[in-house]
Amino acid sequence: AAQAILVDLLTIRADRDRYYYGVDMLFQRHPDVVRRICLDAPPLLPTLLKGLVWRSRTTENGLRRVNYYVQHLIIDGEGGFAKATEWLCDFEEPKVMCDSVVALVTDTVWSQVVFHNFLFGKAWFLF
Repeated sequence: AAQAILVDLLTIRADRDRYYYGVDMLFQRHPDVVRRICLDAPPLLPTLLKGLVWRSRTTENGLRRVNYYVQHLIIDGEGGFAKATEWLCDFEEPKVMCDSVVALVTDTVWSQVVFHNFLFGKAWFLF
């Protein structure tokens, strides 16, 4: 039943006026959903991560368009750094860390934020 609810929330629907996607409501209502799933329902974690990806039905030149909805895994509701990556690391499951959504989140955080701070923090070793 929980998997059906999660799949339903993470399904993109549309009518003539707008699109409906429950990921914003899910993370607004339950900002610790990743932690709760890791602790209480680990089999639901792949369902959650799969629901954060939209893949186009059509291909162009052999390529398929993909959208990743990872905002809530990087930034929390107050605009600070989300703890989702920390919770996923504490979960200690290699298959989860190799998921494309988790890889995108960690690569984005590393290349856009952490790398520069790390490099400047270690630069004093050179002099």
